[in-house]
Amino acid sequence: MTASVTPVPATKVDLGLYADIQRFGAADVSACFSCGTCTATCPLSDDGNEFPRRMIRFAQVGMKEALLSSKELWTCYACGECSESCPMTAEPSEFMAATRRYAIASYDRTGLARAMYSSTVMGVGIALVLAAFFAAFMYTAHGPQDPSTLALFTWIPNELIHNMGLIVMAVVVLAGLAGIWTMARRVARVEGVTWRSLLGSRAALGRSWRALWSAIGLESLGQVRYRADCDAEKESELPWYRRRWLIQALTVWGFLGLLAATIADYGLELIGWKATGVAVPIWYPVRLLGTVAGMALIYGTSMLIVDRLTKAHRSVRVSAPADWTLLILLWITGVTGFGIELALYLPDAPVWGYWIFLFHVAVAMELVLLAPFMKLAHAVYRPVALFFLALRRQPVS
Repeated sequence: MTASVTPVPATKVDLGLYADIQRFGAADVSACFSCGTCTATCPLSDDGNEFPRRMIRFAQVGMKEALLSSKELWTCYACGECSESCPMTAEPSEFMAATRRYAIASYDRTGLARAMYSSTVMGVGIALVLAAFFAAFMYTAHGPQDPSTLALFTWIPNELIHNMGLIVMAVVVLAGLAGIWTMARRVARVEGVTWRSLLGSRAALGRSWRALWSAIGLESLGQVRYRADCDAEKESELPWYRRRWLIQALTVWGFLGLLAATIADYGLELIGWKATGVAVPIWYPVRLLGTVAGMALIYGTSMLIVDRLTKAHRSVRVSAPADWTLLILLWITGVTGFGIELALYLPDAPVWGYWIFLFHVAVAMELVLLAPFMKLAHAVYRPVALFFLALRRQPVS
């Protein structure tokens, strides 16, 4: 008799994977001989959560599906410890950053992320064309400029901006959900997670809830492991206002705070509590949220720009053009937002307030539209990966 042999599922190999990732800014990791030093020195790499060696190996042998299904790709915070310890100077930290760009482009079905990340000309061109389109589209419907008061929504109709914003948000939500679904489905398949294991019982619900709190409350908002483990000794030498975790948090939550203030302002107008664009005291809740969020965004983006210009640490030694595009758009959004606020509170309505308003809305619309296709997508994909990581660590009741 011949013994039966269980067939091993074939792994599809993409021979062009590594070359494709290099188009997204990956350093040459061909010198890597899988010694494991990078994994051993990474403060966040542990049992069942090993990187970057595993990611590099996936790329070298063309295991595209395994690479894009790895939660470890997103649990890396780019501290640069692995590159500093690499005996072959293969720059694993830069490779991980480039692979995350590649993953964003792979989860995106429109091709926009790939164009933004893989071509400098295309990235800059798309950014300029979108800003010009939004500005021109709004300007075609402009009314008269009132010289006595800054009637912004008389000059550019309020309804036009709101309807355009709703369309942009719908596109962003659909694109974001499609990307999250693609990524989560891949990771869940590798991790053996099913809907039943998440929601099938009271114990499963409790486990899922604890994992969700860990991913969003502790890690995404509180950045507990990043602050405690990632280059903690070097970070402690810096003044608190220059620490990387704080700067990154202020940037992300500043942007989200401005978005929340804008949505809340629109909601208050819908229920008849406040007309959009009307100047209110600084302590008015929505105005206060927008002001604090704007200050956080400007400070965070300014420090990130300075760090990249001066190459303050290894994680920003190499910057993709799309990284610069995002930072500049964020910074412009924050600064022009304060310009509008200043113009609204000045005793005499300045004419320049109208033009700053048009520029601000155009850039803000563009920024929101591009969010799922650029580095801001980290704010969505990382919590999903952290959820699966936390889920694995939760005891099964």
